[in-house]
Order: sequence, then C-alpha cells, then structure tokens
Amino acid sequence: MIVAACDSNQDNLSYMQYHSSAKINSEREAAFSIRSHGVPFGVLKEQQDLPNPAELLLGAFAACCLKNVQRFSEILGFSYDNASIEVTGERQEKPTKIAAIRYTIQIDGVVGKLNAELLHKNLRKFGTIYNTLKETCDVSGELLIFP
Repeated sequence: MIVAACDSNQDNLSYMQYHSSAKINSEREAAFSIRSHGVPFGVLKEQQDLPNPAELLLGAFAACCLKNVQRFSEILGFSYDNASIEVTGERQEKPTKIAAIRYTIQIDGVVGKLNAELLHKNLRKFGTIYNTLKETCDVSGELLIFP
C-alpha cells in the first residue's frame, strides 16, 4: 500500500465537515456518493451524456445559490413561485482551471416587499460554494426579479 497525504488544516480550527466518496471501475464507469445518493459522471469523451467534473462544480454553485434564495426568502419575508439559475464557466488552458463564472438568477412570482439589492448581496456574502469559488476565479452575475 502506498499512502500520500496532504493536511491543509494546520491551524486546527473547528469546521463544519462534508463528506463524499467516488469510484471508477476498469470499464471507466465513475460515480461519486453523497449520503445515500450516487451520481455518475463522465471521464471519457464518449460519455458526453454524463456531467463532467467541471459541470458538477457549476451545478454545486447553482445549488448553493438557489438554497440561499430559499433561506433568505424566509429571513427577508418574501415568497416566490419559482427560482432558477443559469451558470456558465470559462475554462483557462494553462494551467487548466475555471477562470470565470457568470450567472443569472431569476425569481418569478415574488409576493411581498423585496429589496433585490440586499438579497443579491446576501447571496454573494453567505454562500459556501460561492465564497470558495470567488477566492479562485472571477464570479459575477445578476439577479432578476419578476412579480
């Protein structure tokens, strides 16, 4: 057995922890698991019907934003019929990384008084995935509200 380890939490602070595991087999079928849910992902060019790791990252960003729309609807006292988000990532080649993320959040059927600027500020300030990604790439977007 060969073990290679990396410990980036050297200051021993207390943090909320998340866990995921992933597997790939000899036929190049890959999936990761979170709690009791398995999510397949593509590792070969022929697997274009499956999300690739970069698309999964953008999906996590989208989920983070929409989770916070729900959270702040309760805090700020408004209701809505639907919320959606479109996310685009721009990949840099050397070194390979996501260089920019652009998003548009749309909230439809808003009932109640809503300060859109405050909501957008809170979405940018309190999103775990949002805050993680803004430290490594340019993140920008807009919030559209429809009554």
